[in-house]
Amino acid sequence: MAPHPIIQAIIDFSAGAVGGTACVLSGQPFDTAKVKMQTFPSMYRGFVHCFMSTCRQVGLRGLYKGTTPALIANISENAVLFLSYGFCQDVVRYMRGMDRAATLSDIQKACAGSLASIFSSMALCPTELVKCRLQAMHEMEASGKIASGQRSTVWTVVKTVLKKDGPLGFYQGLTTTIVREIPGYFCFFGAYELSRSTFAQYMGTDKDGIGILPLMFSGGFGGACLWLAVYPIDCVKSRIQVYSLAGRQEGFIKTFMGIIRNEGFSPLYSGLTPTMIRTFPANGALFLAYELSRKMMMERFDA
Repeated sequence: MAPHPIIQAIIDFSAGAVGGTACVLSGQPFDTAKVKMQTFPSMYRGFVHCFMSTCRQVGLRGLYKGTTPALIANISENAVLFLSYGFCQDVVRYMRGMDRAATLSDIQKACAGSLASIFSSMALCPTELVKCRLQAMHEMEASGKIASGQRSTVWTVVKTVLKKDGPLGFYQGLTTTIVREIPGYFCFFGAYELSRSTFAQYMGTDKDGIGILPLMFSGGFGGACLWLAVYPIDCVKSRIQVYSLAGRQEGFIKTFMGIIRNEGFSPLYSGLTPTMIRTFPANGALFLAYELSRKMMMERFDA
């Protein structure tokens, strides 16, 4: 028997928060390298050069810059994402004239995930802006875009945003975030569910019985499909959020066209290597933590 809708919402929200925590803790250094390479592609020859340069210049802790806002960002994003995902599955069932307990196809779940990403974008954008600025602060100072010697903590970044742009300043890059999330999470949930279905068919079991390694691979595969589909959009988002620290930044279209006109297409894919390295352990951990914690809570409430 399904739990009460409010209990179900709490379960989905909590499981998403657990998954978001696991995702950050398993992949933060790779995310830092990604943001640095996206915003300053000419500074680094590749992932290894970025990794070693960061360790040499600011120490290993430099790869964990932005961990606190990253935790807040991922916990809030995934909590809202999976909470909305449950509601959006009900919306898809309603639109298709299906019973509330009916099982959705993989494509229908992908559509529900895509719709849910609109809500998660609202939770993600402010904390991701702070995270990206912290991660690229050294490069902003080294390039002369901002004065050197500034303290780079979560609180100083938050105060700077509030002083210069007010509360709405935290939503710089929101349009680009939504443009990225809608197709990205269609690919994310679609690939994840398709991979689980394939494993289940091959192993002669249901999706819940495929085991830990296939589950983690499915999560990583979903993450890889997401990033391959929307990486250039994410690059534009990072530029807008980081460069706005030095003054007002153009919107998505003008920033996108400016990169192509002045730098070509390749900078739009700068940082893809650490992103793809990160995506399998990070998203594998995300879905493993989500599915296991959700199952445990569902059993606790006799679902």
